[in-house]
Amino acid sequence: MFKKILLPLDGSHLAETALPAALSLSETLNAEITLLHVIEQNAPEAVHNEPHLSRPDEANAYLENLVKQSLPARIKAKWHVHNTGVKNVTASIVEHTDEFKPDLIVMCAHGRGGIREMLFGGIAQQVVTKGATPVLLLQPMTSERKPFKLRRILLPLDSESLHDNSLPMAKYLAKAYDAELYLLCVIPTFGTLAGEEAAASSVLPATANALLDIKEEHAKEHLQEHLNELIKEGFRTSAEIARGDPAQTIVNVAERSKADLIMLSTHRRAGLSAFWERSVAPNVVRRTRIPMLLIPLLPAV
Repeated sequence: MFKKILLPLDGSHLAETALPAALSLSETLNAEITLLHVIEQNAPEAVHNEPHLSRPDEANAYLENLVKQSLPARIKAKWHVHNTGVKNVTASIVEHTDEFKPDLIVMCAHGRGGIREMLFGGIAQQVVTKGATPVLLLQPMTSERKPFKLRRILLPLDSESLHDNSLPMAKYLAKAYDAELYLLCVIPTFGTLAGEEAAASSVLPATANALLDIKEEHAKEHLQEHLNELIKEGFRTSAEIARGDPAQTIVNVAERSKADLIMLSTHRRAGLSAFWERSVAPNVVRRTRIPMLLIPLLPAV
């Protein structure tokens, strides 16, 4: 499922904190890694207080040296430098998914100026809306390279099966790492409804509460079916129904359950702003440092 991994790097030690995850996945899944650096037009002299790679020769030397020093010889790895300076680095990285056709992009949520939101809303948002490549988003606090561990995977599902196409990927990783699967379904409370649902509920509050209760009952049946299937297949698994704000509840459960990874399916809508405004993912990423695997949902046909 994950046989080609794309790892964008800007030359900083902070970006290199994504290496342990890429290496672990490569070794565990027998996947090839492609290290990528994109030359930026009018690049600043420094990035994260380190010299910025602004020349193709130094970028190529950097990636080659990183492969030889940081990657074991048994790892299948190659590197690529986009030599022509570009104005939009994030867009260029997205374009390279068409060239290298990775099954997974591994990257850090960092950048210049505020940054976690900027890069997450840049690379990940464009990847999700323009392609179908899952993105493993890491959120390091420091430039220290920490081992990538995958013992428990939190998989939020909705109550109506819309996001169940993420389950095969979760099973794939859980089997490869002998990890536990923790299924979660969050049902909003009356006070945490948003948008059109909130407007409708204010007019008919009793009806809205009744519909939420029905949705919770459906969710219980839905998760029980998954539990029965997963246990039968030999997976270590558990499940939980929770009520509240979806994003904050996902964060709370992930921290309480000591999840090593949050897997989230994300809608691919026609407009970038439409995707970003309606997705739970950005609200989760702003509130947690736990790695997130974003899985683009294909549009319905």
